[in-house]
Amino acid sequence: MELKGRVHKFGDDVNTDYIISGRHKFKTLDMKELAKHVMEDLDPDFYAKVAKGDFIVGGRNFGCGSSREQAPLAIINADISAVVAKSFARIFYRNCINTGLPVIECDTDQIDEGDELEIDLQAGILHNRTKGLDVKIAPLPQVMLQILSEGGLVEHFKKYGTFNFD
Repeated sequence: MELKGRVHKFGDDVNTDYIISGRHKFKTLDMKELAKHVMEDLDPDFYAKVAKGDFIVGGRNFGCGSSREQAPLAIINADISAVVAKSFARIFYRNCINTGLPVIECDTDQIDEGDELEIDLQAGILHNRTKGLDVKIAPLPQVMLQILSEGGLVEHFKKYGTFNFD
């Protein structure tokens, strides 16, 4: 699985209420509508800046806070291809994999707003095309790569009628 896009960078401790504010997530279950409000408390113009395939890059403890699946689902529906951070809150990380959103742990200090990235999840390499740098990323287990390639755990279950991991 290879991903390409531009960086939208945030700092440490980005919680799920910053990803999608409670004032929106309790009004609708329409993920396309919620996607319009992703990250708006940190960057009011975020949704207007995003191009299909772009990345959210954060620091430590990305996705802390509540465990609702609306946060990764809203990110997916905003056409973000992956979230890259130094570390993730455990439940957010798992919700991302379950919903089909790749999450990549690596040092993000040398990644800046607007950089162009290419990520090869199977090879475990993040290539910063803007700076000509390669960063080794924490490899995802094969089972997680399979879930991601199928669009998440629900899609996997629809395909096989069971949890079929070889």
